[in-house]
Amino acid sequence: MTSAPKVSPAERLTDLGYRLGWSAVRYAPDSLARSLFDIGGGWAGRHGGGPDQLRRNLARVLGVPAAQVPAETVEAAVRSYARYWYEAFRLPSMDPAAAAASVTMPEDDQAWLAEDVGRGKGVVIALPHSGNWDMAGVWLVRHYGQFATVAERLRPESLFRRFVDYRESLGFEIFPLSGGEQPPFTMLAERLRAGGIICLLGERDLAEHGVEVEFFGEKTRMPAGPVRLAIDTGAALKVGHHWFGDGVTSHVSCGPAIDTSGGVEATTQLLADAYQRNIAAHPTDWHMLQPLWESDWSDERRARIEGT
Repeated sequence: MTSAPKVSPAERLTDLGYRLGWSAVRYAPDSLARSLFDIGGGWAGRHGGGPDQLRRNLARVLGVPAAQVPAETVEAAVRSYARYWYEAFRLPSMDPAAAAASVTMPEDDQAWLAEDVGRGKGVVIALPHSGNWDMAGVWLVRHYGQFATVAERLRPESLFRRFVDYRESLGFEIFPLSGGEQPPFTMLAERLRAGGIICLLGERDLAEHGVEVEFFGEKTRMPAGPVRLAIDTGAALKVGHHWFGDGVTSHVSCGPAIDTSGGVEATTQLLADAYQRNIAAHPTDWHMLQPLWESDWSDERRARIEGT
C-alpha cells in the first residue's frame, strides 16, 4: 500500500488559510468584507510595490520596461487580484441567480454561443486568468447548465479537495489535471461528443509540453489541449474573457468560433492572438503572477521543457 505524501508545515498553513478564508468571508457583511479586500489589495499594490513578476508581465502588455509600469496600474492589478479572492471565498454563500445576474455578456456574443451550442457537437471555451473565471462559470451554468473543466492538482490533497468541492458547489464538473482515474482529455472529449461545454484556462502551460507561440512580442508556450479537443471532436473552439466592472458587476465576452483548419500549432497561435487582444483591453484584470515567457523561465524549468 502506498503511503500518503507527507504534508509540510507550509502546506498545512496554506490549507488553514484557505479554510479560514472560506469560513470567515461567507459570514461577514458583503459591503464590509469587499471593502477590506479592496483596501488590502490597494495597500499591497501601493506600499509593497506589487509582486515583481506581475510588474514584469504587465510591462509586456503595456510595451514598456518593467520600471516604467505606472504605480497606479500595479495597484489596480493587485486590487483586482484581491477582488478575485474575495469573490472566490464569497461565491459558495451567494445566491446563484444574483451572482449570474451581476455578469453581462454582449448580445452578439450570446447569439454566437447559442448558435454553437445548438449545433450539438460541443463547445470548447478557452480563456486566460482574467477577472474571476469562476464568476464567468456561474453565468454559464445559469444559462446552459453544467459544464466540465479541469483542476490543477494542489498540495496538500486537502486543499485540492477544497477547491474541487468549491467549484462543484457552483455547478462545475471537475476532472483533476493529474492523478485521476482516467486522463482528463478522454473525459473531456466524451463530454464534447455528447454535445456538452468545456472551459479551460489556456494561456499557462502547466504540463510543460505545450505549443510555442508569440505573445506580446515574445516567445512562450501555451497548452494545446483546447485546440486538440476541438479538432478531435469537431467541437466549436471559442475564446472567453472575463473582466471586472464597477461595484459588484463584471463582464464576459465569448466571440465567434475560431477556425481550426490550420492545425494545432497555427490554431494555438490564433488563441494567443485573441488572448492578447482581450488582455490588452483589460490589463489590470489579468492575474498572471507567475513567470510566463521563456526569457523569465528558471534554468530548472527550461531544462525540464527542453529535455536537457
